[in-house]
Parts: sequence; C-alpha cells; structure tokens
Amino acid sequence: MSSGAPKGQGQAIRLPRGASLSDFADKINANPGSLVQEMFNLGEMVTATQSCTDDMLLLLGEHLGYDVQIVSPEDEDRELLAQFNIDLDAEVESVTLGSRPPVVTVMGHVDHGKTKLLDAIRSTNVVEGEAGGITQHIGAYQVHVEHESVDRAITFIDTPGHEAFTAMRARGAQVTDIVILVVAADDGVMPQTVEALNHAKAAGVEIVVAVNKIDLPNANPGKVRQQLTEYGLVAEEYGGETMFVDVAAKPRIGIDGLLEAVLLTADASLELTAPIDGHAQGKAIEAHLDKGRGPVATVLVEKGTLRVGDSIVVGDAHGRVRAMLDEFGKQIPEAGPSRPVLVLGLTQVPGAGDTVIAVREDRVARQIAEQRQARERAAQQAASRSRATLESILEKIKEGEKTTLSLVLKGDVSGSVEALEDALVKLDVSDEVQLKIIHRGVGAISESDVNLATTDDSIIIGFNVRPDPKARELAEREGVEIRYYSVIYQAIEEIEAALKGLLKPIYEEIALGSAEVREVFRSSKFGNIAGCMVTSGIIRRNGKARLVRDSAVVAENVSIASLRRFTDDSTEVREGFECGLTLSNFNDIKVGDVIECFEMREKPRD
Repeated sequence: MSSGAPKGQGQAIRLPRGASLSDFADKINANPGSLVQEMFNLGEMVTATQSCTDDMLLLLGEHLGYDVQIVSPEDEDRELLAQFNIDLDAEVESVTLGSRPPVVTVMGHVDHGKTKLLDAIRSTNVVEGEAGGITQHIGAYQVHVEHESVDRAITFIDTPGHEAFTAMRARGAQVTDIVILVVAADDGVMPQTVEALNHAKAAGVEIVVAVNKIDLPNANPGKVRQQLTEYGLVAEEYGGETMFVDVAAKPRIGIDGLLEAVLLTADASLELTAPIDGHAQGKAIEAHLDKGRGPVATVLVEKGTLRVGDSIVVGDAHGRVRAMLDEFGKQIPEAGPSRPVLVLGLTQVPGAGDTVIAVREDRVARQIAEQRQARERAAQQAASRSRATLESILEKIKEGEKTTLSLVLKGDVSGSVEALEDALVKLDVSDEVQLKIIHRGVGAISESDVNLATTDDSIIIGFNVRPDPKARELAEREGVEIRYYSVIYQAIEEIEAALKGLLKPIYEEIALGSAEVREVFRSSKFGNIAGCMVTSGIIRRNGKARLVRDSAVVAENVSIASLRRFTDDSTEVREGFECGLTLSNFNDIKVGDVIECFEMREKPRD
C-alpha cells in the first residue's frame, strides 16, 4: 500500500469511544500519518489527535481489514478499574448478603400531587421532637414503616417527575426498584402520566399506582383503574398484578396503605439483597456546589458500606469523605445498602447518575478520575462532530438509503403540541425519508429533552417555549440543535422543506430549441465555429446541448460555449435568426448537423 498503513487479517481491535487515529495506530503498530492519509482517501478530513466518531473508526477498520470493537463506557470502566485490581462484579464467598430497603421514585402528571404526596410521606415519618424536623433537602431520604411487626425502611428518591429519572437512565444509572405512579382521581390519565408510565416500563421496574385526591367531590378512582388497563396496568381487584392504592395527600389519607403496598410489591416481586461488607459502590442521585461546604453529592449506596474517611471516585470527581449527613442534617459515621447520604469532601461537582466507588487510597481515586475525565472529553469531542442539524442531514443522504429526521417536540400547551404533531405526522413527502417524533411534551425545554435528543441524534422543536439555562448549556455542549417557533405553519413549512431537502431532487429535461448547421468555419483560436439557422425555440449561451447527425446522437452533455449574431455576443438567439456558435470540448461539427439546446429543471415533488 502506498500510504504504508498495515493491512489486517480480521484481527479484533478494541478502541474506546472518541479514540483518535493515534490510538488506532498504536493498536496496529502503524504511523498515525498513514492513517490520516487513509481517512483522507475515504473522504474524511481528520488529524492524528482528533477524536473520531464510532462510524469513522469502524469505516477505517473495515477498509484496513480489522474487526474494530468500540468498547462501551461500562467495559471501559471495568478495564480501567482492573488496572487498579478493583473488580466491581467480584462474588466473594465470605461476603455477607443482607436484605436492603426498596428504592422508590414518585412519577406522574403535573399537578397530580407528586410533591404533596412526598411531603405527606415524609412528615408522617418525622420523629416527634426532632430538632427542626427535616432541615435540608438532600434529594433522597428514608422512611420507616411497621410491617408485620417488623420495622422496615423504604428509600425515596425525592426528585418528583420523570426528568431526573430519564437523565439518570441516559447515563446508565438504574437505581430505582419501584415507581409510584401518581394519578389524580378527578383528572384521570393525562399525557405525562402515560409518558411517566412508558419511562417506568422501559426501565423494567415494578409499578404501584397511587390514585390521589380521592377526597375531592368529583373524584372517580374507578375511572383511573379503567383507563390504566388500556396501558397494561390491571388492578389486583380486576384480576391483574398491579397494586392500586387510593390516597389523599393533603389530609394524609391512605399513606400507610401506600407504604404497605410498596413493601408487599417488593417482597412479592423483588429479591432485594446486597453485600454489606467490602468497599462501597453506589450512584450519585444529585450534586451541587454549596457556598459553605463546596461540592456536595447525594449518594445512594448500593453495595458495601461507605464510611467517613473513605477515598471515593464519583464519575470524574474524586475526594475523601469528610462528613456524611442524613436527611435530618445529622452526621452519621457509615451508610449501608440503599442508604442515601449527603457526602462532603469531593474535589468537583459530579453528574447525576455517576457511579460511586470507594477505593484504597487517594492516589488511586485521583488517577481513576483523571483517566475518566480524559475519556469523557474525547467522547464529547467525537459526539459534537457528528450531531445532527437540519442542514447537516442533507449531507448524510446516500444512494438508496432511507433517511430519518428525528424530532423532540416541546410546546407551551398540550393542544399546540398535539396540533403540531398531527400536522407533522400527516406530511406526505416520500417513502425515501421518514419523520420520527421520539418525544413530545409541555413546558420549557429541559435537560431531559436534551439528553433524549443526544441519544437519538434528534433535533428539538420549541413551540412558544425556551430551554432553561442548564438545558441550553447542555445543548451547546452536546451540539444538539434547538429550533424555536411561534407560528405553527412556519414550523410545518420548515420541517416539510427539510424532509424534501433529504430527497434527492428529480430533474426533467425541458427542450429550449434546435438549430441546423449550415456552414462550418475553421478558426485557429476558437476551433470549429458552426454557422447555424435556429429552426425552433431559442438557443441559449451556456445552455446544455446535444449534437444529432443523421438522427443519431453524436455528442451528449456538451454546452454552448459561445454564441454570436454577426460580430456581437448574444445570450440567446430565437427561431428564424442566424447565429454562430461553438460547443465546449467538441470540435467535430459538420454541415447538416442539428444542435438541440435544453435545460435540466428540478421537478417539484407532489
């Protein structure tokens, strides 16, 4: 090979997301410059140290005969931790397995009482005389319930709504065991109820339905049960497997029954055990920068026991646990499985859903965090190169390939969103392109929407809404395009134009005119000049032409290079007039030839 890049024989190469050509070259013992040349030959301009997308790496591997395997973030983490002799999946015989409390997230439609329900659950559990009650919000807390004469704990993740749930799932964090789906008895199943239900089903978690506001005069709990059967949630009293509990959060009716239903569901469907001994592992539920304390994170321990003084890695942050606080603001020395705690002592703010690992010493924690930071930077640089925009999608189309435009719709009211979605779905463009609406919702564009658009390479349409500051920052960082509209027709027109832009244009030939060659003049400067009579239509300078001799096409795809009437240049000559012309790159003109002039016009699609 001229470039000097070695050919593979199907050997497998493992590369992380966002790897550069230098990383690839190291694996195959090649010169990075030769791979830059190979990529140039394949139509990609990439420097040796630039992060490449997965598609680029796979394309280069196929071209050179290597089986490129892109290592998932989880596998990367395992390999990274293996360098420090840390095995997250190790099953040690001596490990003591203990039962752990279920972890619960409350989800449902706006205004159906999720926050009020959480407040009711929390306040019924505040110990009388507790100084100040619950003094701070730490994003998760435990409640204790007397169940079959045993004191049982339940951990609640205090982030109502599915936004945080989705954001954590987008990061691969699966911390919830049971979802409480709140539905108002006076309102019934609403769009966000269905959305929350779909998120819960996609996560594969158990669902308990809390039918709230049963104290209101127009409450109809039976209607809620009936509506949810359409979505696969059949109440136990109807012969199904889902527990429905009637509650009223404000007067605190049915709260104990709801907690009991959570425990019964956990005992019947889930085996909730976890190792108590060993280094702690868990997830960061949320994190922020506290003015007085610095970076703090709410950590939910999943395995082992986290103790004050432990060195920990949280995503690409690290530190030593300086103190741990419970939901009452009290310091605690250690936290076991399913115990949420506020951790102080990190060097920077981690992300929601980041993995928490306790390690032997600070040095190991710092090295793991630094390598994760480098990996995350490389992956982000690669991702930002390939994110879709309405303009860039045009460049993606290939011969015979179906192209999909994925959208996330957000609007100010549900009526607008539904109208926009209906109009977009009814757009009849062609079988060659597809429009896919992966999510629709009401309210400001949130981080959850940007996360969703990131994973599905989608464009966000904002109808009379704007992103919140964090979502805007995330969209800029991830390279997700957000388009804003206030007139529904403008949105429909632009999306239709984008979809039509994805189609390859159809051209049709439009005949302009023809001319017969009456004389041929030889010129040392211009070659053969045809003296013609225009017999029909018009002949246009720079127009496409073909030369016909004895009814056979002699020259195709030539153009009229120059056109004159006597000594003057002309742009066009009409029927019945004489002219002199030359053809581009064609000199074999004879008397009696016919020159047909035409143009290719784009045909509008129906």
